[in-house]
Amino acid sequence: MEKDKSPAPPPLVGANDNLRPPIPSSQVDAALKRIARLIGRQMAREAFESQSAANDNAPLDGKDT
Repeated sequence: MEKDKSPAPPPLVGANDNLRPPIPSSQVDAALKRIARLIGRQMAREAFESQSAANDNAPLDGKDT
């Protein structure tokens, strides 16, 4: 099989790239991890606030004894 000697095509570029350099994947990964961590913390707060104690030690008849 003969090797292809033609040059590789240029990489595809989005129409709205505005000539910005691409963000390195390590920065993107770090940002996504921070966002996921913040979302997880918010979900944990909401779940914690919605819980009620299984036994709040209140008398059943409403009288304090």
